Amino acid sequence: MDDSSESAKEGIRDSVRQGYARIAGGGESCCSQGGSCCGPGSPKGLATALGYDETQLAGLPDGANMGLSCGNPTAIASLQPGEIVLDLGSGGGFDVFIAGRKVGPAGRAIGVDMTPAMLSKARRNIEAYRRNTGLDNVEFRLGEIEHLPVADASVDVVISNCVINLSPEKPQVWREIARVLKPGGRVSVSDIALLKPLPEAAQSSVEALVGCVAGAALVDETKEMVRAAGLIDAEFELKSGYVDSMADWSDPVFRELAHHFPAGTRPSDYVTSLSVTARKASKQ
Repeated sequence: MDDSSESAKEGIRDSVRQGYARIAGGGESCCSQGGSCCGPGSPKGLATALGYDETQLAGLPDGANMGLSCGNPTAIASLQPGEIVLDLGSGGGFDVFIAGRKVGPAGRAIGVDMTPAMLSKARRNIEAYRRNTGLDNVEFRLGEIEHLPVADASVDVVISNCVINLSPEKPQVWREIARVLKPGGRVSVSDIALLKPLPEAAQSSVEALVGCVAGAALVDETKEMVRAAGLIDAEFELKSGYVDSMADWSDPVFRELAHHFPAGTRPSDYVTSLSVTARKASKQ
């Protein structure tokens, strides 16, 4: 791979890292920062709209929910007590803390994030999580999702919420997911995907990139990446209604993108929320 290609990938990572560092450092949700997958008025409002219930949201450490979601992978994953779950791009720890309660004292929830400011925020929240739950079963590791700091075949479930679309090496992410899963382990991802290529002007918008859109892959490309990684029983569910809701809520990313869409089109003509479930074969 040539140096220019590697430089471009690092440039994307730096843009994402800087954008999310600003969100973490501001002590605010991405809604108020203006570059997010965010919704009706508050991070809690978005979470509720996406299907998180009051029980899941109750008792979360302050600041763990920053409105960075585009789905509810922990619900889809049907986590069981005693399982080890890994969250890719864990941010302030929102899904990790929810997952930790579901897997209980015999299980473990691990978050990986490449943004030091997000990692620090999540780690500061661990003590509040312990006080609220009595559990000591979560941890956060610094790393890139293309090179997970996790041992081979050590995880029961991989989840990710609106993150893989930000990676400049998505096939590598899916290979890493397959590597860390135990035989028979499963993956449940909520992500942003494209139904057709975005207009060129939208592709160059850093705000749209950090907001989970411009870096997204086509739905068909995602299907191929999942299968090429060796995962089986893959299912893909499109939820374009989420994108229309984002536009109706006047999300800043979709306001930005609207300037680049042809007249008479809606964001959901190009963009969808995509739920992906799959598993690793029991015998390799």
